[in-house]
Amino acid sequence: MSSAVGTSKTLSTRLIQLGALLCIALLIHVVTRIVPQLPGGSTSTVLALGFLLLAGTLMSEVLETVGLPHLTGYILAGMIGGPYIGHWVDHQAVKQLAPASTLALCLIALGGGAELKMAMLIQVARSLAWATLLQSSLVWVIASLAFLALSHFMPFTAEFSMIQLCGVAFLWGVIAITRSPSAALGILAQTRAKGPLATFSLAFVMLSDVVVVTLLAIALVIARPLVVGEGGISLSDLSVLGHELLGSVAVGTTLGLILAIYLRLIRRQFLLVLLAIGFSLTEALHYIQVEPLLTFLTAGFVVQNATKQGDSLLHEVDNISGTVFVVFFATAGADLDLPLLRTLWPIALTLCGVRAAATVLSAKIASRVADDVPVVKRFGFAPLISQAGFALGIGAVIARTIPQLGGAFQSMIIACVAINELIGPITLKYAFDKSGESDRGADQTWAELPSNHAA
Repeated sequence: MSSAVGTSKTLSTRLIQLGALLCIALLIHVVTRIVPQLPGGSTSTVLALGFLLLAGTLMSEVLETVGLPHLTGYILAGMIGGPYIGHWVDHQAVKQLAPASTLALCLIALGGGAELKMAMLIQVARSLAWATLLQSSLVWVIASLAFLALSHFMPFTAEFSMIQLCGVAFLWGVIAITRSPSAALGILAQTRAKGPLATFSLAFVMLSDVVVVTLLAIALVIARPLVVGEGGISLSDLSVLGHELLGSVAVGTTLGLILAIYLRLIRRQFLLVLLAIGFSLTEALHYIQVEPLLTFLTAGFVVQNATKQGDSLLHEVDNISGTVFVVFFATAGADLDLPLLRTLWPIALTLCGVRAAATVLSAKIASRVADDVPVVKRFGFAPLISQAGFALGIGAVIARTIPQLGGAFQSMIIACVAINELIGPITLKYAFDKSGESDRGADQTWAELPSNHAA
């Protein structure tokens, strides 16, 4: 009887949430069409922010009944309310909400670094080494070959020579090995997953950013003369790479120690500190040409492993990350170019399929060689499917460095990221649920799991 009552209550709650979601959509539709201050349906930033927060939260709760992750609800709410479907959040409002994405990436990196405990990294060192090696080589090669094979069907590569196509394909391989720390952390926050798969997911996805930044600089050194068709390989880019990596680690270490001292001696109004470093410091880091993600990742890592304030930092980040996640992913959904995705979807879907297959293959080989526990052998690929803002950022760097590629190359990146952004979180949540690690189940360690979890 209690079960039935619980089910009825859950169903009634979901119906109320669905009704509230429809009412919000109707209200926003009326407001954007009638209010004189919003001519032509133009959406103010405050109205857009309120809609994305409410609609994203309600959509995630409704979709939770069919097992979909909250991130999918946030993205779908943004897509439906965005410039291409509901027109309740227009392009201008999306651009004005860009600072929220900046803050989200700061919190993602800072919290992710604080989650990386040295003991955990040592625990999964063998798995990380093999997974990084194969994911960064085999996936790169397969994705590059797939792009080269499909290049004849892409209008923007029609005028390229074979040498130029090889250079572009080489760069596409870098895009293919980027992951989404934001998606992984979002699913971990929702499921409260704890166990070998969660440990591996967090460690690999966060550390992969460092690998990708390094490989990108090397790839640009090799590919730029091939695409541009003039000059030779310049080693000056390696100097820039060294400055970026060493500068990021140095600034991140300093920032981490400052945050630890603040948490130890003051701690009050730490929310304002997070907002300040999320907005102001990010721009300053761009100005001195260091990588913000790597800087904040290092800062979180230093606080966790060099001081006793790691748990305090995680607590403070968690206090605001939930709301920021909703805005970040809902805005990403609203920003998806759906007409472009509709045009490029056959090629984009093929490239995503090849990337997913190569990712699964590499994960299986790496897990077998590293002799991982069964749950990682089975689901180790799950955190590696998602892509989001980091991949788009890498694409922007490539387009800025090699203008000859034009906007079409970035459009293909956006189309593929959109597909992986929808599929990846669903895959990861399914893996956590099937592995028994969701909702902080049994406190498992990196050791052989019982047979009922290994199945």
